[in-house]
Amino acid sequence: MNVLMNSYPVAFACPGGGEVQLLRTKEFLEKQKVHVELFDQWNPQFESSDLAHYFSVQGGSMNFCGYVSGMGMPLVISPILWPHQPEKYPFREIQNLLNTADLIFPNSQMEADLLARVYDIPLDKFHVTYNGVDDSFITDNSTTEALFRDKFHIDFEFSLCVANIENRKNQILLAQAAKSTQKNVILIGQVRDEEYLRKVKDAGGDYIHYVGALDHFSLELKSAFRACDQFILPSLLETPGLAALEAAAMGCAVAVTVEGSTKEYFGEYVTYIDPLDVRSIEQALENPKFSSDLKLHVSENFNWSRTAEQCIDGYSRLLKK
Repeated sequence: MNVLMNSYPVAFACPGGGEVQLLRTKEFLEKQKVHVELFDQWNPQFESSDLAHYFSVQGGSMNFCGYVSGMGMPLVISPILWPHQPEKYPFREIQNLLNTADLIFPNSQMEADLLARVYDIPLDKFHVTYNGVDDSFITDNSTTEALFRDKFHIDFEFSLCVANIENRKNQILLAQAAKSTQKNVILIGQVRDEEYLRKVKDAGGDYIHYVGALDHFSLELKSAFRACDQFILPSLLETPGLAALEAAAMGCAVAVTVEGSTKEYFGEYVTYIDPLDVRSIEQALENPKFSSDLKLHVSENFNWSRTAEQCIDGYSRLLKK
């Protein structure tokens, strides 16, 4: 089986969870003997591919997806989308894109149900492929909190938020809650909006500490998970947030937004936050909820090997038509 993967042109200019999902899916498909190539516009690999798998429904995606469909090549789309406010998205463009796909890979059944309802797509066109967490987070038993604390001179207790710095991740209300509760919060992530970061720092004062971006597989990031009192992600929505899964796999207490598919992933094991209610975020900062069962729940149900198996099932279903 030969799979051609692609995403929108500037996806990796400031990569986030969607880009990690693409690369980890590719890696674990290859471990199961599926041949995967990343699309090269200078040397298109259409003739050597059995199907195309496109990640995202960002504007302009129809150029590639429409061409693939016009060739008669089977097309899979992972939308990575939670249209809880569909008026904020280019409705017709996304609807046309999803109709163009032969099969749609949402990251949860909740996402499938929402997309089907909003865009009037038959549910049988969806095949759920859950996000996963890398084995290195699940099996790590040697990384200590000292590495992170020593490198960044952290000598206080803190909650940790790992996410791109942007409005959707809602660090501004997290900063306000940190200041009002006098609880320290450390932010890690790439900056997608410099002005937004400035506002976050202003809102949080001395209780917000931005240490920059860390490599996804770095020991420093794992050490930060070890060092924190809890991982907190009060995003406006998540499907479900890869960093939250990784924090859970490292044994952290987790507080995460209620918006999106988080409950399908985390069940009763985490604290849920209303991202529009500062008091809800304050309560999460003041009362970390630790569950000894969370790590096992995540590691058994949401790993990239299972994601790859779910993708292969979907590919096979499509190619047998």
